[in-house]
Amino acid sequence: MTNSDFLNIKNGRNLTMLVDFYELTMGNGYLDNNVGDKIAYFDMFFRRVPDGGGYCIMSGVQQLIDYLANLKFTEEDIEYLKSKNTFSEEFLHYLENFKFECDVWAIPEGNPVFPGEPLVSVRGPVIQAQFVETMILLTINHQTLIATKANRICRAAEGRSVMEFGSRRAQGYDGAIYGARSAIIGGCSATACTIAEQMFNIPASGTMAHSWIQLFPTEYEAFKAWAQTYPDNCLLLVDTYNVLKSGLPNAIKVFDEILKPMGYRPKGIRIDSGDITYLTKKCRALLDEAGYSDVQIVISNSLDEHIITDVLSQGAQIDSFGVGERLITARSEPVFGGVYKLVAVEKDGEVIPKIKISENEEKITNPGFKKIYRLFDKCSNKATADLICLNNEVIDDSVPLEIFDPVHTWKKKKLTNYYAKELMVQIFDKGIPCYESPSVKEIQNFAKEETNKLWEEVLRFENPHTYYVDLSRRLWNLKQDLLNQYSDLYK
Repeated sequence: MTNSDFLNIKNGRNLTMLVDFYELTMGNGYLDNNVGDKIAYFDMFFRRVPDGGGYCIMSGVQQLIDYLANLKFTEEDIEYLKSKNTFSEEFLHYLENFKFECDVWAIPEGNPVFPGEPLVSVRGPVIQAQFVETMILLTINHQTLIATKANRICRAAEGRSVMEFGSRRAQGYDGAIYGARSAIIGGCSATACTIAEQMFNIPASGTMAHSWIQLFPTEYEAFKAWAQTYPDNCLLLVDTYNVLKSGLPNAIKVFDEILKPMGYRPKGIRIDSGDITYLTKKCRALLDEAGYSDVQIVISNSLDEHIITDVLSQGAQIDSFGVGERLITARSEPVFGGVYKLVAVEKDGEVIPKIKISENEEKITNPGFKKIYRLFDKCSNKATADLICLNNEVIDDSVPLEIFDPVHTWKKKKLTNYYAKELMVQIFDKGIPCYESPSVKEIQNFAKEETNKLWEEVLRFENPHTYYVDLSRRLWNLKQDLLNQYSDLYK
């Protein structure tokens, strides 16, 4: 059973109609004007890294595959659209017999990605390639946003485990489920979202809430009951009343009187409020003094990469973090601004490039059917730049290559001792899935490996070095030619 089948069984839903209404009105118009079968090319890309960061982590490709592989309009869908009195009988008949026939390429999940480069490219009949815009953007925008935020938080933790605790604060059910998946891809060790473990085979974990402690006559009795129920996994929440005067002393007492005689070692304590640095230092000293230097200190409470960086720099004694709302909602910047633009059409088998022009330079699109190469330095194995090329270009990394800034063209660099890796893979061939995604854990490991290939200057949180995303000479020339064609409009 695929993840898509599992989710459909759980939710009993068909997502084909999760589409902006204008995709349908345009589809109807394409058909009415006899251009519905015209072959078009679209790119999905983003213009800016959230939080002022230096990179993003690609996520959501498997869910995009699941969606595209299951496009089907039901009788109820057709009846609803008919009731709108907007669409022709011919268009409704087309939807009744809808069959996805596009070619689709994507950058595999876990790859660091950068502004301006296509994350997903679609080629096919314009009526279909246009229709899938909403779900491509919804899927890749959300999951890449959360994977990126998780990656930043996990890097701030400096090797300490980070657990995703955000289900109850997520924007809806799918925000919790797919946010948990993307958090693992970004580097989290576990999630609190049980259904995510069931669906994606990722670790789910959790201990107790303050209500457990409050339910018992005393804090000690609450801790004792927990230790007796879970002696091999005893982690106690110590901040319900007072961490240093009540919670920690009662926890140590339970460790001594209940777990030790049973032959078990406690796993840890969790602190969910208060001055993290001060409390963890005090708790560490008291635990060590009591003979529990192996007991972990877990911290939660509205954490993000900046708070984690600050408390660790102050000497906080923390073994792992539970991060909730600021991760699962990417609260500091909760929108990933991916867009979906037409870049070419076919006429008599020839690819005709198209361009969107704007007075804002960053909104001018890169035309044509394209591919991306990542260029690595052979000595350091670090990524030097990404090069967006026309699809029929091939990089021969046995010969020197000159790259240049596509805006400030006088900035040039000649690469000699390098190797090139093509980034995008085909995931659909004429509507048939042709790519098998790795497991979430494999994607997580891949993301860590590929992020480590970025220079430290690109990875820093504040004012990161801008990673080079350049255009090949042929693509740059093509773009300039198209801009020149429209230059009279700006005179």
